[in-house]
Amino acid sequence: MASEGNGDGSKERAAENGNGGGVCMEMPEIRYTKLFINGAFVDAVSGKTFETRDPRTGDVIASIAEGDKEDVGLAVKAAREAFDHGKWPRMPGSERGRIMMKYADLVEQHAEELTLLESLDAGKPCMATRAVDIGTSVRSLRYFAGAADKIHGETLKMSRQFQGHTLREPMGVAGLIIPWNFPAIMFFAKVAPALAAGCTMVVKPAEQTPLSALYFAHLAEQAGVPDGVINVVTGFGPTAGAAIASHMDVDMVSFTGSTAVGRLIMEASARSNLKPVSLELGGKSPLIIFDDADVDIAVELAISANFFNKGEACIAASRVYLQEGIYDRFVKKLAQRMESWVVGDPFDPRVNQGPQVDKAQYERVLNYIDHGKREGATVLTGGKPCGQRGYYIEPTVFTDVKDDMIIAKEEIFGPVMCLMKFTTVEEAIARANNTRYGLAAGVVTKNIDVANRMTRSIRAGVVWVNCYFAMDSDCPFGGRKMSGFGKDDGMHALDKFLAVKAVVTPVYDSPWL
Repeated sequence: MASEGNGDGSKERAAENGNGGGVCMEMPEIRYTKLFINGAFVDAVSGKTFETRDPRTGDVIASIAEGDKEDVGLAVKAAREAFDHGKWPRMPGSERGRIMMKYADLVEQHAEELTLLESLDAGKPCMATRAVDIGTSVRSLRYFAGAADKIHGETLKMSRQFQGHTLREPMGVAGLIIPWNFPAIMFFAKVAPALAAGCTMVVKPAEQTPLSALYFAHLAEQAGVPDGVINVVTGFGPTAGAAIASHMDVDMVSFTGSTAVGRLIMEASARSNLKPVSLELGGKSPLIIFDDADVDIAVELAISANFFNKGEACIAASRVYLQEGIYDRFVKKLAQRMESWVVGDPFDPRVNQGPQVDKAQYERVLNYIDHGKREGATVLTGGKPCGQRGYYIEPTVFTDVKDDMIIAKEEIFGPVMCLMKFTTVEEAIARANNTRYGLAAGVVTKNIDVANRMTRSIRAGVVWVNCYFAMDSDCPFGGRKMSGFGKDDGMHALDKFLAVKAVVTPVYDSPWL
């Protein structure tokens, strides 16, 4: 494993490593730091701010307005006015779609600046951020723009002399609480279907990564999204997030984050107005590799499934189950492959892995690594922090892992892979399902019968065969068990933003029923 450009996080340090200066480009200007309510950037009512920090160094990037209950109240009021009396839900779906297409074009036009903001705030390698995070955001907007005029009800075949049909109506004011690991992607995974459905919304980005959401609010205004439709309140979960979840005039909440906070969201709903809740929560996903797999492909899939985005992914396949016949070859090949893995400044295009998002997450991951060592797992690669500044951790692979170890049971949300051996298909199914989570899984095999059996047996929201992270705007995503419920992406994502209403009228003297 190589370590480059992560000593002081500076452009100059990266440049010393070669490649014509090394970094993607100059640091971005931070233009938007205030709350966005009813079409305007405003200070928090309290006047308070908080700091968002550069994970490469720990230095302050900017001071951000700290919204709380009072600010959420103002944002909800604006969203309610825009829904009850504004034009957004009253537009034809085709017109909403046209504005959303313009919105997507603007995001695409500002892709370079947004890439830099996202990389700076979240520690993401900028090359991948441009292609994956910003690219996915644009595609999501365009997908749901196309869906805006395709929201249909049904004609009902009543058993008596009535005619009936259903309407799918926008829910109203949506509370959208998004995580810090994919700020741009998750912003539009929730905002885009809400817009298509005709909802208005209050968005709370994670306090660790607020910058892109504020920029997206500015672009929404430029695209012609009416005032009050999108409101962004930056702040902390126990204050701003809790205020959204418990507000009596918020009609539904969509939350992505930890299982523990998901419970709090549900409790707040129950104690307030019983608003519907959609939760995309944690995971401890298995990647099951059979003897007949191509070992080179299997190694690359395991690396991507664990170390993409620094392991800060709810669907990270941190439980890698290897059939006995491929285990030794896989371990040898993986150790060799990790020698060329580069941890360093995310603005250096040669870097594979940037820093963890903040000091708290950095310390959490290192604590799990220490747990693994104490429990008797063997460190194959990594296992230590790296660099003199910032929140960098070596990608860590453990062998000799047992299912009852903490590192095999709990979500780590960092660059940690656990390797375990299995013998039979039945054993693999049982161990894959032996978790409280049910978000995702991967299967690597050339045997279609084995693949079919595994995909039907694993209790998870998505199962990938001979691939991983194969996500798309048209592919519904969401979990089971303690990974939550409800779907992001695909046409199913619209369901949480739409209420179904049945309309029935009598039919007199009809020649048919």
